[in-house]
Amino acid sequence: MRMYDIIMKKRNGEELTTEEINFFVSGYTKGEIPDYQVSALMMAIYFQKMNKRETADLTKAMVDSGETIDLSLIEGIKVDKHSTGGVGDTTTLILGPIVAAAGAPVAKMSGRGLGHTGGTIDKLESFDGFSVEMPVEKFIKNVNEKKIAIGGQTANLAPADKKLYALRDVTATVDNMSLIASSIMSKKIASGADAIVLDVKTGSGAFMKDEDSSFELAKEMVDIGTHVGRNTIGVVTDMDQPLGFAIGNALEVKEAIDTLNGEGPEDLTELCLTLGSHMLVLGKKAKNAEEAREILKEIIRSGEGISKLRELVEAQGGNPEFVDNPSLFTNPSIVEEIVSPIEGYVKEIKADDIGLAALVLGAGRETKESEIDLSVGVVLHKKIGDFVKKGESIATIYANNEDKKKSSEEIILKAYGIVDEKIKPKQLIKGIVTKDGIKKF
Repeated sequence: MRMYDIIMKKRNGEELTTEEINFFVSGYTKGEIPDYQVSALMMAIYFQKMNKRETADLTKAMVDSGETIDLSLIEGIKVDKHSTGGVGDTTTLILGPIVAAAGAPVAKMSGRGLGHTGGTIDKLESFDGFSVEMPVEKFIKNVNEKKIAIGGQTANLAPADKKLYALRDVTATVDNMSLIASSIMSKKIASGADAIVLDVKTGSGAFMKDEDSSFELAKEMVDIGTHVGRNTIGVVTDMDQPLGFAIGNALEVKEAIDTLNGEGPEDLTELCLTLGSHMLVLGKKAKNAEEAREILKEIIRSGEGISKLRELVEAQGGNPEFVDNPSLFTNPSIVEEIVSPIEGYVKEIKADDIGLAALVLGAGRETKESEIDLSVGVVLHKKIGDFVKKGESIATIYANNEDKKKSSEEIILKAYGIVDEKIKPKQLIKGIVTKDGIKKF
């Protein structure tokens, strides 16, 4: 088999066989096929596309390129959740505990953030002493005993994806549905879950800016999951403004604690109930989404959710006192209100820009080597549809550097669009995608 023939075949719009896909993924991962040939193939795929079977085979080949995590010793149906990324997206810290409290095992592999704000691990490390480093045996024991554990992704999980993504990033071939979907799903499948709930974001703060593309991506990923025997559901959700009010690591953890205490933002609470409901149904802990929602609401109301977060933190070396006393989190030296220069209704909040404002403060990484400041960030006070008076606070900046604070303030003021006419708030849940099709709301 020759790489030249595979490139030419795809360039001419023909379908690649399973063997051909396995050949190029394996060869490239081992360093036997050069970058320039794989670059040519990526460009051919970009223009000629891949069908469902090719996409599923590419995903499977990337899964098989490295380690896979065996969760078979964990009792019950393991349901994972994956978000395509957004601003202020702290759902894992709420979803994990409430789903676990409902009896569904949550064995979550999470990553660190790059850009915008930190990843789930960065946020959890706001708890003094918290660690995701543990042997597989301890991880499995924690899930069996406490129904939840959160670990870090190993370096050898789907290594072909890392190599291919780095190449696509510098050859203008990132933006292809099959390549995006297989990249995301290869890591999820390698992580060992039995079923997967996908939170596919759409809007200014999302990877996919328009709804049609978001539904297309959700369908592509659901098809991959179904093809490889994983029960998969996609929920398309709004990211035209940040989720909740807090953007920044410790700030988002505090907001997650508020939400688990039944006092969180409406949109964040609703998203967690929606995603969690589907996780319980896939995990066979509820007959339907309506029953699951009531179970989760009761878990929050009764305090079982916040108790489960306390258990998770303590089991992984963190100080559980932070859960009951959030003032223990590291506080920044500068706390300053940003006021509106005009009166009117909030028409837009550019989510990407709010994420950038937090990044400028040090809440995220500009490079993999960047140090994160866990204490800094932004808390919004006004969302789309809200009325704001001139001189009224629209946000609070938490900073440790005066120059960074000024830069962040400028970005936030430009991110807000305020108009005279009353604006209808955005619909949060746009639709559901299953193996049977797309249902838009």
